[in-house]
Amino acid sequence: MTAMPTAPAPTSDLPPPCLDEDALLDLPDGDATAQAAALPLDTRFRLRDLITPIQRAFLDRHGYLVFDRVASEDEVGRILQDMDAAQARLLAEGTEKVFGVPVWFGTDPDGQPILQRLGFSSTFSEFLSGFVQHERFEPVRRLIGEDARIGHREKDGVVFNRYINTDQSLYPGLGWHTDSLRDVFYNWKMPGPMLNVGLHFDRIREEDGGLRVLPGTHRQSAFASLFRKIHFVTQTADRDEVMVETWPGDLTVHDGRMWHRVQRSPHVGWRSLRRSMYVPYVIDAFNPKSPDAKTPLYQRFFDRIQRVKKAWMRWRADAK
Repeated sequence: MTAMPTAPAPTSDLPPPCLDEDALLDLPDGDATAQAAALPLDTRFRLRDLITPIQRAFLDRHGYLVFDRVASEDEVGRILQDMDAAQARLLAEGTEKVFGVPVWFGTDPDGQPILQRLGFSSTFSEFLSGFVQHERFEPVRRLIGEDARIGHREKDGVVFNRYINTDQSLYPGLGWHTDSLRDVFYNWKMPGPMLNVGLHFDRIREEDGGLRVLPGTHRQSAFASLFRKIHFVTQTADRDEVMVETWPGDLTVHDGRMWHRVQRSPHVGWRSLRRSMYVPYVIDAFNPKSPDAKTPLYQRFFDRIQRVKKAWMRWRADAK
């Protein structure tokens, strides 16, 4: 297997300073709301012992937060190293599903298999399992709920993603979607806050593709949540979208009810590589997946699409 970049290269491209909140920690709600409304949409915050009034107001208004380099360079490198080891293990064992959730492999720029989406990734790495439970993340956990826990074996677990732009990539990008589609469809009303917590491993600029969000759409109607765009099909840029620029180790929190997408990189090959990880904080009754768990219907549907896509790309490559 061809060696793949496992840690970000040192760079002098440092992020802009975080918002200085030292004099703003005790603002009343009304003042914090006004301050947050005046901030630029690309404001970066520092993760403290508590979520600050301005951070909470910014999240309430816009639907997302970006925390500056919460993971160190060494931690980023170690996690990526462990995910390379997980890839080697999955390939050696011929594993196609983990706790019922399909594992997605594409083809890298050197023609070798590349792991593109792995659920329950923390079960493959003792270091990663401990990292996501570190006390520095307590403010984020409490933001979601005092009883929130990390679902290592619930839902899809800790999900590790690799986006890469090649002729045979299964995961070069992701179309516009909300994470509330199922709940809205069945109940015809918007669910409560659905906070997604992501760790980012690469320096991604606006011209590199990456995460795009539509600020404020977490407060939209059920109709707009269903029909503003065609879920996972619409790829085009929106005039109101905001690109979430990231540095290795950045942590993002965004409300899953808002419209968001991952823009395909214009670069081809290893330069297009973007790696991220999403941590599930669960407040429902404890419901761990068993090793022989059945694949949910919607995941079987998307997995079938990916299999057809993979077969088509192989046929096209062989026909050249």
